[in-house]
Amino acid sequence: MPYIEPRTRPDEAEDIESGGIIGLLTISCRHIALIAAMIATCGSLFFSEVLKWLPCELCWYQRIFMYPLTAILAVGILKRDPKLHWYVLPLSLTGSVVSTYHYLEVMKIISGSPCTGLVPCSVDYLTPILTGPLSFIKIPFLALFAFMTINVMMANFALAGDEAMPRPGRGQTWANRWMVGIVVVPVLVTLVLADLM
Repeated sequence: MPYIEPRTRPDEAEDIESGGIIGLLTISCRHIALIAAMIATCGSLFFSEVLKWLPCELCWYQRIFMYPLTAILAVGILKRDPKLHWYVLPLSLTGSVVSTYHYLEVMKIISGSPCTGLVPCSVDYLTPILTGPLSFIKIPFLALFAFMTINVMMANFALAGDEAMPRPGRGQTWANRWMVGIVVVPVLVTLVLADLM
C-alpha cells in the first residue's frame, strides 16, 4: 500500500515553515504595533475626556508622537507598505525618549522644569489607584510601554523583510480584517466605558 502524505492547509504549512511563535510574531508585528498605538490613544483620550485628568505639557508631546501612529500603521497595513518602519520608528523612538524623561520626573528621579503649564509634569494621577507592588505604573510608564512595544515590533518588521509581509490574496484579506478589528474594538470599548462613567 503506497504512503499517502497527510494534507495540510496552505496557512498551516506557512505557519510550520515560519518558525512557530517567533514566526507568528514576525507575521503579526505590524498588527501588534497597531494594537499598542490604538490602546495608548484610546487610553489617553479616556483619561482626559472621561476622567477629566488634565494632561501636562510632556503628556501633550507624547500624544503628538502617539496619535499619528494609529493612522500611519493602519494605512501601512492596508497598503502592504514594506517600508512602514521608516515612517513609524522616528515617531515612536522620539516618543520613547519623552516618555522616559517624563517617567523619571514623575518618579522624582530627576527634578522637573521650573516653568510649568496648568498641570505640573510631576503630577501622578495613578498613585491613589495603583499601590503596593504596582506603584511603579504611572501614566508615562504606560506610554513608554506602548512606544517600546511599537519600537520592538517595527524593528522586527524591518529585520524580517519580506517574511513579515502577508502573501497577496487570502493572507492580505485576513490582515486587513484584523486591522479593522484592531481599530474598531478599542474605540468601541472606550465609548462604552465613557458611557458607563
